[in-house]
Amino acid sequence: MRHLMSPLDFSVEELDQLLDLAADIEKHPAKYAHACDGKKIATLFYEPSTRTRLSFETAMLNLGGSVIGFASASSSSAAKGESVSDTIRMISCYADICAMRHPKEGAPMVAAMKSSIPVINAGDGGHQHPTQTLTDLHTIRSLKGRLGNLTIGLCGDLKFGRTVHSLINALVRYENVKFVFISPDELRIPSYIREDVLNNNHIEYKEVERLEDAMPELDLLYMTRVQKERFFNEEDYVRLKDFYILDKAKMALAREDMLVLHPLPRVNEISVEVDDDPRAAYFKQVQYGVYARMALILTLLDIHVEEGE
Repeated sequence: MRHLMSPLDFSVEELDQLLDLAADIEKHPAKYAHACDGKKIATLFYEPSTRTRLSFETAMLNLGGSVIGFASASSSSAAKGESVSDTIRMISCYADICAMRHPKEGAPMVAAMKSSIPVINAGDGGHQHPTQTLTDLHTIRSLKGRLGNLTIGLCGDLKFGRTVHSLINALVRYENVKFVFISPDELRIPSYIREDVLNNNHIEYKEVERLEDAMPELDLLYMTRVQKERFFNEEDYVRLKDFYILDKAKMALAREDMLVLHPLPRVNEISVEVDDDPRAAYFKQVQYGVYARMALILTLLDIHVEEGE
């Protein structure tokens, strides 16, 4: 039995297989429509989510399975003081696989240690968000045709942004990937990622503050929102929340084939005037997320769909 806590839980070869499966699901959805007949996923979301929770639920329903779970800690027995360990032991009696979102870093790992069903980390604090990374990788590979030989700009909240941390961890394993980190000084990439992930793997990167300075060289721009829920100080959040706004003027500086991704939800960091630009891929990214999560569910449940099924 396998769990998914981090993008590094899969080798590059296993990731390629999973992304191949996601691509096949996209092309032949009917082939997989009954792959999980009789199976249940439990979505245990201790903090708010729209895309990730509904994406998991849609993925399981598309596979013919069913869904149980809760959408906030207040609507679960956590409000009565039940531990994550006890919750997962109980859920293991009901479901075949579980996706957990939790504000505390490491909570899904605690669940995995006590679970008798596969546990998927659907986001833990500011730490990891591996299924968003699978979504991002599938989006990039589908639209760019490759995961190597890319210059990737990451903009906004690089300190607390778990999607950013997970994506960097995944992409450093591909050839000739370069990063441009675009953030105010207060939201720079954490030192442990700079040292342990980038420097140790001899990855080329630079840090800039102005988005305009980075635009011309990028193959991909990954925008993030400044997350109010990660701040201890309201004044700091208000000061930084609109530090970057991607608009038509900035897009005019970019290459014709540059892609714009965003894990969503957005607030003000991408102007709605960019939505009609053919390079804006963030809503396509949402659809690719369903295929990636369908592939992940099948992989962790060890379900194989043969040709003609």
